[in-house]
Amino acid sequence: MIDKKENYDIAVVGATGAVGRRILATLDERNFPVGRLSALASVRSVGQMLPFRGKMIEVKELRENSFVGMDIALFSAGSSISKQYAPIAVKSGCVAIDNSSAWRMEKDIPLIVPEVNPSALGEKCEIIANPNCSTIQMVVALKPIHDRYRVRKVFVSTYQSVSGSGQKAIEELKHQSRNILNGKSVQKDIYPHQIAFNCLPHIDVFMENGYTKEEMKMVNETHKILGDSTIEVSPTAVRVPVFNSHSEAVSVETELPMNVDEVKDVFSSSPGISLVDNPENNEYPLAVDACGKGDVFVGRVRGGLKRDNIINFWVVSDNLLKGAAYNAVQIAELVLKRLGN
Repeated sequence: MIDKKENYDIAVVGATGAVGRRILATLDERNFPVGRLSALASVRSVGQMLPFRGKMIEVKELRENSFVGMDIALFSAGSSISKQYAPIAVKSGCVAIDNSSAWRMEKDIPLIVPEVNPSALGEKCEIIANPNCSTIQMVVALKPIHDRYRVRKVFVSTYQSVSGSGQKAIEELKHQSRNILNGKSVQKDIYPHQIAFNCLPHIDVFMENGYTKEEMKMVNETHKILGDSTIEVSPTAVRVPVFNSHSEAVSVETELPMNVDEVKDVFSSSPGISLVDNPENNEYPLAVDACGKGDVFVGRVRGGLKRDNIINFWVVSDNLLKGAAYNAVQIAELVLKRLGN
């Protein structure tokens, strides 16, 4: 565990990527007490300049000695990099907060959503895992329902933006859309099928059980975060031609009966949730409205047609912020809170 101090020296691994850049912006926007900032990336990004608090920070090559003297390392450079360098960061005295899937299901590694399971952080802060983007927004909404009514089953269909696949996927959607509108052929590099004007019920590889790896992440991570492996989670993950923000249609079955107005009050009073639920005026969560915001937006709240222990709702969040960078910085803030900051 790092020592309490006025400012903390921060390393951002994968600083030039979409999530890395948003980590820098979030550290600034949330007035995180940064002393020194080290922006780290692969050798091909060395020398790039990134803005931070009115100054330009030069990107340095990620090396084994990059974490000497650092307090917190925020990783967003993929699983292989995290597997290799997070333990090195810890040996150098850092707390390592990882955005990849590398450590999420390791038994002794906490998987944290600060609004949901802050107590899982424990006393020994070494490697801390950031959950999958789709899992994060869902469990933020499930947590208050589970606490009050005991969730038993969850059926969820995701509508995930292309930014979840990286900058190249964003460019592919742009180019395909432009070519189709101009009557030209499309090129497929990132996805197995055309993504423009299309929906793909396929995110990550298919597993032997017929679910995709992305869908099984939602199952397993939900069990770990909520601390209840008896909850039945049935996901279908779909990639949609939206640039940013993920949306989800969620149906929940609980042990106890629910009242829709009461559930809305529960959502409204829960941390990290913004209730947008006025369908009479066409007000409900939208991907375009969630962009650039750290909250999870919930709306279209309605009960089951025949049973009082079913609730249905629509949940939207910026996958690069709450689904990645914002949640990671919140974890760092939680670490500082443990130190008494």
